[in-house]
Amino acid sequence: MSAGGAGAASVRTYTVLGMACGHCAGMVADEVERVAGVAAVAVDVAAGSMTVTGDGEIDPADVRAAVEEAGYELA
Repeated sequence: MSAGGAGAASVRTYTVLGMACGHCAGMVADEVERVAGVAAVAVDVAAGSMTVTGDGEIDPADVRAAVEEAGYELA
C-alpha cells in the first residue's frame, strides 16, 4: 500500500435507485464506507445520488455490490 499524494483522490457520483428516506441513505452509506479505498460517502436522497470519495481508484463493481448488500441498486 502506498501513501497518496496530491491528486490521488478520486470522486465519483452514482445514481441509486429506491432510496426514500434518511434511513435508506444511512444503510447505503454504511455499506459503501466498508469498500476498500473509500474515504467518504455523501448520499442525497432527494436527488437519488451518492458521491464517493476515495484514496485512489475504487472498483465500481465493489461499490455496486455494497449498494446491493444494502438492498438498493445503481442505475
